[in-house]
Amino acid sequence: MKTRDLQPACTAGIIKTSVMIQSVIFVLFFILSGHSPAFGALGCDLNDPDRDVERLFPESTGYKAYYRTIRRGDKKLVDIVETRLGDRNHGDFWALYESYTIYEILSGKKKIGYIHGVNQKAQFGGLQVFVVLDLKGTITGFYIQKMTSQYAAKFRDEKFGKQFVGLDINDFDKYEVIYGNASGKVAGILNPVPEAKIDFTAILRATKKNLILMDVFVYSAQPLQSKQEAAK
Repeated sequence: MKTRDLQPACTAGIIKTSVMIQSVIFVLFFILSGHSPAFGALGCDLNDPDRDVERLFPESTGYKAYYRTIRRGDKKLVDIVETRLGDRNHGDFWALYESYTIYEILSGKKKIGYIHGVNQKAQFGGLQVFVVLDLKGTITGFYIQKMTSQYAAKFRDEKFGKQFVGLDINDFDKYEVIYGNASGKVAGILNPVPEAKIDFTAILRATKKNLILMDVFVYSAQPLQSKQEAAK
């Protein structure tokens, strides 16, 4: 069972062009006026959910897509996440204030796990890190969907991703995102490119943020509401 957003159809090329022009004007207005548009408000979705779910969860027969949103006015939730993350300085880009898509993976009618991704600022641009989780919150798979770096291929290598398998939020709670200090099992994750330390620590930070959000949204939270149900 696959549940998707209810998106309005927009097939006319002139409409798409108009929307694109308006978006460019909007961004230019903020830049020229000295403001930064909140790109962090953008969510982190799988590029091709059908293909990616099948690849990341071979035993799956379907999935449901849910979402959660952290808003600037939700001080209690923001404080919880920032305190656990150990960093309150996010900036405007790839901050906490965005919508998060949670893929609930199914085998028949049985729920077998989740896939969830987050945006993170790396050295040269955006980074999108997805984790594959079992029902207890343990990482069973790791996937970097987007990375702007000459070393992206090495960080996307299967050998690097396998180092995260078996870890959970309890392991990453010991990781200090500001200083990049690791202990326990996280300290055993080796950087394949020592000269790209900023990217490496950004990946670890994104993973910790990912696990915290999943703990808050799913493992310690009320049952999720699907996007289709929320639209009713």
